[in-house]
Amino acid sequence: MLASACATPVGVTRGDTQALYRTLTRSALSAGKPSAPTEQMLQRLGLVERFKDDPAATLEELRAAGDLTDDRLFALAELTFLHAERRRQPAHYLAAAVYAYAFLFASQRVIDDALDPRARLAADFYNLGLSLGLSRPGSDEVVLADQSVPLPFGQVELFGNPAHFVWGGYQMTRFISVGEYQIRGLRNHYRQPGIGAPLAAEVTAVGTGPEAEAARKRIPPRIKVPVTVFVRFEKVLQGIADGRLRGRLELYPADQATTVELDGRRLPLELEFTSALAYGLEGAPVWDTEFGSFLSAKSEHSRLFTLHPYRPGRVPVVLIHGTASSPARWAEMMNELTNDPRLRNRVQFWFFTYSTSNPILLSASELRQSLQDIVNELDPGGGDPALRRMVLVGHSQGGLLARLMVTESSTRFWNNVTDVPFAEVRGTPEERELFRKAFFFHPLPFVSRVVFIATPHRGSFRVSSMVRIFVRRLVTLPVTLVQDFQDVLRANPDALALEADDVPTAVDNMRPGHRFIRGLAESPIAPGVTAHSIIAVLGTGPVTGKTDGVVAYESAHLDGVASEKVVRSGHSTLAHPETILEVRRILLEHLGQR
Repeated sequence: MLASACATPVGVTRGDTQALYRTLTRSALSAGKPSAPTEQMLQRLGLVERFKDDPAATLEELRAAGDLTDDRLFALAELTFLHAERRRQPAHYLAAAVYAYAFLFASQRVIDDALDPRARLAADFYNLGLSLGLSRPGSDEVVLADQSVPLPFGQVELFGNPAHFVWGGYQMTRFISVGEYQIRGLRNHYRQPGIGAPLAAEVTAVGTGPEAEAARKRIPPRIKVPVTVFVRFEKVLQGIADGRLRGRLELYPADQATTVELDGRRLPLELEFTSALAYGLEGAPVWDTEFGSFLSAKSEHSRLFTLHPYRPGRVPVVLIHGTASSPARWAEMMNELTNDPRLRNRVQFWFFTYSTSNPILLSASELRQSLQDIVNELDPGGGDPALRRMVLVGHSQGGLLARLMVTESSTRFWNNVTDVPFAEVRGTPEERELFRKAFFFHPLPFVSRVVFIATPHRGSFRVSSMVRIFVRRLVTLPVTLVQDFQDVLRANPDALALEADDVPTAVDNMRPGHRFIRGLAESPIAPGVTAHSIIAVLGTGPVTGKTDGVVAYESAHLDGVASEKVVRSGHSTLAHPETILEVRRILLEHLGQR
């Protein structure tokens, strides 16, 4: 009695800052309990205990009261979502999305109040309510189709525009909710906060026109397209009152739109670039091709592909992987660069994949042909200047391929094998064309910048005689290449200083002192092309005499480049933060930005 007499019925005590903040930021999403504003609503109406005992009846009472103020709508959204979490009922998830939509958009005051924390929470209730409310039972698949979906207080009719589901010659047919995925293997998980449920769309081929065929030729069929679904509810307050709602399904691929217009305002869409990228690489066959395409070299492995349809006005950045590697190794760099707002709508990333044991000159000729073909196909009239400001980024052997795209070789590679002029060599037209493409290189006029990453311009010290013998025993070169080579030798027995089994692998080509490496070192980079070097070295101190474990600094160094960045890293430096930051800096410089 004496102790209680010392404290007034109403007063204050000093609390812990973190405990106080946890109370202020608590919500159904973070703690499984109502937020402070929702709890205040329940307290004010005397419904705290009733919601615990009979949540469904309490929610219906709140809805049917008729006075759908902002406070009541927010409480309905959160309490309905909380009830859905406890019962795992899709109808309640979708109802939470309806209430959140009404709270956000039926009153412009809420969405325009940037300091109201309920706006962000309501957006999350809407986004999660859509993805969970439209998911197949026991699955991450979200059903986006014209359908009638039940709600606890009625139903909603959903309808969409079929044109929204066509993308790059494909029909988007299956949608996976990626907003709740945890990511592994990537340093940062990027998400653009906004409105809408982020999904990854799987595709099937659709259409037979030339545009659709050309798009499918460049875009892999296993692509996972990052998209956001937004449901625009019509007369939402009236629909909540009478239990009959209509909602229009709108689908926004991330490469086409990052905002949505609502009542004359532009709102950001919720985008999950990282989750969609990781989902696309989960169990993807590309990982199995790294050594497979090295051991069994085939020309059909060579391919230039894109991750989305061609966008005029965006500068192509072509990423070329190294030996026994694949485009998947660019994932960390892609995650960083595609999430940079200054790059996202200014560049488009393309990838070149190839059999990395093939002779480097052959792989380079295939890259050259692929680049020429895509430029001619996409812009035959030359109306897109961005397409002719192409940037090539090559790692290791990929850097050698990139260098050959901006090199004037003259007759150096040919003179390394014969003194006989090419015009005098006998062979079929097909054989002569193969040799012409593989031995003679001229700068591509639409490539204006190259970036070399850990590139062995003077060969790799790791390529010993034992390594070359071992690789030759394992690698199977293309049969047609070997046959054509041997046929030309037989037709010109005294012209070519080669043996019948002297078709080199890429590993042979990268031996220091090999005739290919000598010829490349003597071939200048074309005037007007800007070149950059990113060189990896291990250890500290001066870089002279150091290596990255595969390539020595002296081999990767080039005189006359616009910049040289040394990264303390091993040869596989693609994921190193300093390497990625340097590539980002170079691309911003290319776009004229500081």
